[in-house]
Amino acid sequence: MGMAINNLPAIREECEVFHLSDKQIREIMTRLHNDLLKGLGKDTHATSIVKCWITYIQDLPNGKERGKFLALDLGGTNFRVLIINLGENHFDMQSKIYAIPNHIMTGTGVALFDHIAECLANFMKEHNVYEERLALGFTFSFPLKQLGLTKGILQRWTKGFSCSGVVGEDVVQGLKDAIARRGDVQIDICAILNDTTGTLMSCAWKNHNCKIGLIVGTGSNACYVEKTENCELFDGEPGKSELLINTEWGAFGDDGTLDFVRTEFDREVDANSINPGKQIQEKMISGMYMGELVRLALVKFTRMGLLFGGHGSDLLFERGSFYTKYVSEIESDKLGDYTSCMDVLEELGLSHATDADMAAVRHVCECVSRRAAHLVSAGIATLLNKMGEPRVTVGIDGSVYRFHPHFHALMCEKIAQLVSPGIQFDLMLSEDGSGRGAALVAAVACRQSQNVA
Repeated sequence: MGMAINNLPAIREECEVFHLSDKQIREIMTRLHNDLLKGLGKDTHATSIVKCWITYIQDLPNGKERGKFLALDLGGTNFRVLIINLGENHFDMQSKIYAIPNHIMTGTGVALFDHIAECLANFMKEHNVYEERLALGFTFSFPLKQLGLTKGILQRWTKGFSCSGVVGEDVVQGLKDAIARRGDVQIDICAILNDTTGTLMSCAWKNHNCKIGLIVGTGSNACYVEKTENCELFDGEPGKSELLINTEWGAFGDDGTLDFVRTEFDREVDANSINPGKQIQEKMISGMYMGELVRLALVKFTRMGLLFGGHGSDLLFERGSFYTKYVSEIESDKLGDYTSCMDVLEELGLSHATDADMAAVRHVCECVSRRAAHLVSAGIATLLNKMGEPRVTVGIDGSVYRFHPHFHALMCEKIAQLVSPGIQFDLMLSEDGSGRGAALVAAVACRQSQNVA
């Protein structure tokens, strides 16, 4: 064995491309703020990148909602059906997860909705409500142009979906048609919402300061409470001073506004994705892409001879082999301890890695996840500064925020540096926003229609 060469300084140097300076972050905030204004503006909305869709959810839960509700949560590689019983200050919830096979994710819309309707009916049988008529809240976590509480036109598929015949169509109608084709269950779809909205609703049920909902999971998005006077496209009933806005900020950067901070690795992830050129900010943040960004950096450094003695493995060179959960596992090791890192590298066929290699791999993971946390923080700080409220709770859900060991701390620290003086914030982990939130939206919607009736 020759002398081990310390390549860590060279790798740290290479990883500088992932570092966002404060000046860059402030510039990102300015650009996002301008894009939010364009999304909200009547004359600029059509060509805007960050769409700021109005959600038509007029009321946050007040804790007086009662009854049995169904919820359906579709937004990633699987979907869930839930039944929720709301009583005096309590919440019984049972749910089941159903897989979405790949041939359905990339097949026809009709097949997708038939699959969902079948699972709904089976779920109702299992929970002995097959004969009952129930209200359902539908969390559908893809970009929707909402035309009302129960009408949403799909703008584009994201996160690996590409079902034909759905873009440009009303998703609620697609599900209603599938339920009608079966003819066996009675379900009233009361509301369609985005997972950010569900997260906000779920947190607001417990905490009335909750005014922002954030997802950092397979994808990334946020919604927030905006003054009605700033929502130039709102055409609903007057009298509400505030509205919920689904920003769809995953698309931020689709017009090139983030190119000044993107790396060769970001460009490669985008080029190999199912939706090139779309969801540019999301691809720098979310769980669907974070592991792949790390893998691409590791591949480059291996080819440069800086890692693993220049010898990779078949798996390392295979797209998608480095899961985002590996990033969380590797960063969960205590400093100087590489137990999880060793396990991951062995799984990837890299058991020849030295301690120096493991320190380098960990550094790459930290750089990619820290950049993601800082980008999300820039977005949240932009919303907080725009809202100008003295105290706001941010309800957060998603696998990256939930399972990454330092994401919460990184966000707290960075947002605090970026918010205007006098603004206080809390970050609150949502307990199952997209499920519970959907049922709450259905409950609030039913409350609304009962009030009208």
